Amino acid sequence: MPGQRRTLTERELNRALLARQQLIERSGASIPKVLERMGGLQAQYAPSMYIGLWTRMDAFERAQLDRALERPSVAQGTLMRATIHLVSAADYWPMALGIRRSRREAWLDYRARRGYTAKQVSSAARKLRSRLGEGTMSRSQIHELLGSDSVITNGVNAWLDLVRVPPSGTWERRRADLYAAAEHRLGPPPAKLDEEGGIELLVKRYLGGFGPSTLDEIANWAGVPAKRVALVLNRMKLRTFDSADGDELLDLPRGLLPDPETPAPVRFLPTWDATLLVHARRSGILPEEHRPKVFSTKTPQSVPTFMVDGRVAGTWSFEKGRVRTNAFGRLDAAAKRELREESERLAELHA
Repeated sequence: MPGQRRTLTERELNRALLARQQLIERSGASIPKVLERMGGLQAQYAPSMYIGLWTRMDAFERAQLDRALERPSVAQGTLMRATIHLVSAADYWPMALGIRRSRREAWLDYRARRGYTAKQVSSAARKLRSRLGEGTMSRSQIHELLGSDSVITNGVNAWLDLVRVPPSGTWERRRADLYAAAEHRLGPPPAKLDEEGGIELLVKRYLGGFGPSTLDEIANWAGVPAKRVALVLNRMKLRTFDSADGDELLDLPRGLLPDPETPAPVRFLPTWDATLLVHARRSGILPEEHRPKVFSTKTPQSVPTFMVDGRVAGTWSFEKGRVRTNAFGRLDAAAKRELREESERLAELHA
């Protein structure tokens, strides 16, 4: 039938996501470029940044990320879905401005029931900006300055853009509790950048790292209402596909769509890897029968996992100098050998 859209199978979507996330072939690009291609890296637990890059990059060493944070060519701040992300310095402001209004609305929608107002938290942000200047402050110092109100301390960065400053939030000092104003650390936002421009970059980064995807999946990942994303999509040049269940899938004109039979090597994923979250569910990377083993009310952050043939096949932990794996089922000899080799490499990263 002329004009009929191509339908993508789960296997095709699986290989597309793996390729875009640099989980089929490790990248030789710089850390900022790798982060841009994968749509940033969720980083509530500092070691996740290092492991997430190690599993996607050639010859990655922990010191590379430390240097990038110091320069800074990358930034660590509260961004999509109000969670800590590691992104390139160039992507920070478009992302921050693209989600700013939505973050504030979400914060107020929840906290207003307890009597908190926009005026109250914006006043706290002005007070903090005045005291912070071009320096840094610890979380405890901010907490004390703002009157020891943890709700305000947690919410103030929706009104004042803050980034984490090393050595906090690194492998050696994992608590990310030292802050600077983003405009001082990274420079001010581009004068012509607005919310729509920020959302457009968010769409490009999401589809570049996770596509093809639906409008709702893009919005879920970004933490921006779907109607706000839809307005930006209307001005973008995108291609469309159908999913097996009939949903419209959006994609960049040149988004990677490898052969579905492309071999997928064993890869280790850290805590909080975004490929396992609900917005990427249709790729089948995390088989639904295993989801309760990875996410639960006791472990909402997920547990470290490994993939065999592009699907989560077990969990791992680092104990007594070794990476120990726990497979969910039987693995063939080739997979066991590859898993052992990757385990040894991951142990070296920890050493």
